[in-house]
Amino acid sequence: MEPRFDIESVNYMLRTRRSMFVAQFDPSYTIADDDVIETILENANWAPTHKMTEPWRFTVFSGEGKAKFAQFQADLYKARAEKNDNFNEAVYQKMLENPLKASHIIAIGMKRSGAVPEMEEIAAVSMAVQNMYLTASAYGLAAYWGTGGVTFYEEAKPFFGLEPQDMLMGFFFIAKPLTDRWPNGKRNPIAEKVTWVK
Repeated sequence: MEPRFDIESVNYMLRTRRSMFVAQFDPSYTIADDDVIETILENANWAPTHKMTEPWRFTVFSGEGKAKFAQFQADLYKARAEKNDNFNEAVYQKMLENPLKASHIIAIGMKRSGAVPEMEEIAAVSMAVQNMYLTASAYGLAAYWGTGGVTFYEEAKPFFGLEPQDMLMGFFFIAKPLTDRWPNGKRNPIAEKVTWVK
């Protein structure tokens, strides 16, 4: 059966999705229903994927797991920074505290298959994260994809079940927003970014 979509609803969802950051989170709220997170992940699983490599890998941190994640990244940052003599206490504290302000944190990994160019698997994971963004927005949740912390630390990969050839692509933070007021968006006109050849 041919799928039928309501284009107005699709347009609205795509154009009103926003990133919301830690300062916009309600740190007292926890998403109690795992079904919400599982739906976000299931929709991620339906992203386009060349040769069906399905390269996305997710590690979900909630409850006490957030504290384990926070301590891991803070300790790894500290060890690396002290070795390079550029430790910053404020950065260390931020790594310890910010994860606790989210309801859930999802580490985003790309499992390398070797069956397609790396760029295609990075793109597939990115599309999976877009599905996560849209689903979180549909639930009225605040979310953002960040590539801070230990994202680019090679030695962080094993903590997230990744091999050296794989890629840690950041972290997806999910929370209840502090306010019901959804942020406004801004984009430059698409005409500035498109060349038509007819």
